[in-house]
Amino acid sequence: MKLTTGLILIFVSGLTYADDVLMVNSKSLSLSSATKIAQAAIAACTKKGIQIGVTVVDKQGVVQVTLRDTIAAPITVPISKSKAFTAVNFNAATSALGDRANGPIGRVPGIVMAAGGLPVQVGGSLVAGVGVSGAPSGKTDEFCAQAGIDAVIDDLEMSM
Repeated sequence: MKLTTGLILIFVSGLTYADDVLMVNSKSLSLSSATKIAQAAIAACTKKGIQIGVTVVDKQGVVQVTLRDTIAAPITVPISKSKAFTAVNFNAATSALGDRANGPIGRVPGIVMAAGGLPVQVGGSLVAGVGVSGAPSGKTDEFCAQAGIDAVIDDLEMSM
C-alpha cells in the first residue's frame, strides 16, 4: 500500500515538473500600433479643443511612444507616463484606483491613480497601457485614452 502511494506521488510530481513551462511567449504592440493609439488619443482631445500629452507603455511599463500636442503643458508628459505605468501595473483603469491613492501604494513614485490611464488588453491579455494628461477633467483624459485604444483594437484582436 505504501509503495503504491509513493509511486503515485512520484508519478504526479514528475508530471508537474514535466509540464512546467520553461519559456513564455509574450505579445507586445508594434511601434506602429502604439503610435496609432497615441495619435488617435490626441485627435480625440483636439476635437474637443483640448491639448494633451499621451504616453503608450508596454506591459512592463516601459515607454514605447510619447506625444505632446503643440501647446499642451510640459507637465502632461510625465503625468501621462505615470498614468500609463499605473494602468499596466494594476491592469486596471486608473479611474478605478482612486480609493487606493491615499494608502501606501498611492505614495509609490511613478504611480498616479487619477483618471486617464487605461490598460490595453487583446484577447484577454494585457499588452500595453495608455495614459493621457491635460484635459480639465479626468473623464475627458480617459475618453481620449479610450479613443486611442479604439482606433486599433479591432485590428489587434484580429491579429491574435
